Amino acid sequence: MNRLLPFEWIAATRFLREGAVQTLLIITGVGVGVGVVVFMSALLTGLQASFLQRMFSSQAQIVLRPPDEVARPLRRESDGFVVLATVLKPEQRLRSIDQWQKVRDLTKDIGGIITVSPMASGAGFAVRGEASKSISLMGIEPAQFFKIVDIPGKIVAGTVRLNAGDIVIGTELAQDLGVAVNDKLRVTTATGASQTLTITGIFDLGNRGSNERNTYVALRTAQTMLDLTGGVTSIDVTVKDVYAAEEIAQEITAATGVEADSWIKTNADFFSFIGSQNMSNAAIRIFVSLSVAFGIASVLVVSVVQRSREIGILRAMGASRGQILRVFLLQGAVVGFLGSLFGSALGWGILAVWRSYAKHADGTALFDVTMEPRLLAMAAVLATLTGLAAAILPAMRAARLEPVVAIRG
Repeated sequence: MNRLLPFEWIAATRFLREGAVQTLLIITGVGVGVGVVVFMSALLTGLQASFLQRMFSSQAQIVLRPPDEVARPLRRESDGFVVLATVLKPEQRLRSIDQWQKVRDLTKDIGGIITVSPMASGAGFAVRGEASKSISLMGIEPAQFFKIVDIPGKIVAGTVRLNAGDIVIGTELAQDLGVAVNDKLRVTTATGASQTLTITGIFDLGNRGSNERNTYVALRTAQTMLDLTGGVTSIDVTVKDVYAAEEIAQEITAATGVEADSWIKTNADFFSFIGSQNMSNAAIRIFVSLSVAFGIASVLVVSVVQRSREIGILRAMGASRGQILRVFLLQGAVVGFLGSLFGSALGWGILAVWRSYAKHADGTALFDVTMEPRLLAMAAVLATLTGLAAAILPAMRAARLEPVVAIRG
């Protein structure tokens, strides 16, 4: 069987077996480093995914709105333009997006867009007996909007039926008003419109503020109550790559002329937090890789010194400098690969222990953390390349040994 293997492989594995203690120690060191990288990467990826899931459970990734109203100063021409009055910023009225159907269609044609959903929303009051609460009245097209916010999956009572006289509200609002499914609710808007609606469903978005204020009705119902005949106040958009949302938002603005705000722009602090996490993860990988590389290199340097006589004999028997070089490069790659296997198993075990302890008071997990096969493959490749790179200098030193000098010691 050995005759079928190349000389470099036979010599490399023999050297590793003869220095079994050294080999075991360095594989353990590599494994610990890889285990830390695997565990931290999986943990930070799960944490980010949990944050984004909570954020997008009640909002879109890009929102299109009509531009703000501006007042122009009154001027007269007398030796140039002169301002005749101080102009204050006007109050913003509830307005519709101009030609919103055309804007919607143009947005759909932009690459990277998944869902486009129009909405007519405004402030109002929900009244039940003597109790009243301020609400956000949101008129939606259920077929499109539910692809953005999974209201059907958040329903805790009733259904998500939204006909002309129906409304769906949050759990906190239902509790504050003392209402249940099929109860009647009087809704009044700032325009003075008032309508009695039937509660068909109660949802829980996992956010107290959203559960207290958000209410959903059919688009035509909201348009009538907000005096937006045929109009919409915003268009919600979801994209394939959430981190490309700002670039797509700028592209939408350029194509339609409508102001497009991405979640990256409106949540700048949170996006900076994600960037800091990614930098921390990258820094951990770099420093762990450096420590692993120095460990492998130091062991191989010692191996070259200890086996200088054997290297000289191999050179005298006809082994080329290239073959000796490849022997030690193979040792570094093998140590790195075996260490990555041990490290992946170690990281998986640490993650399993963490899952068993990191739970809410009710026993549910803090957030979902999964070990992706892609992460394990990346760890194996990274550790193998690190071992290969760490072996370059010791391998070059071994290849430069002269046979006579090496044999004499």
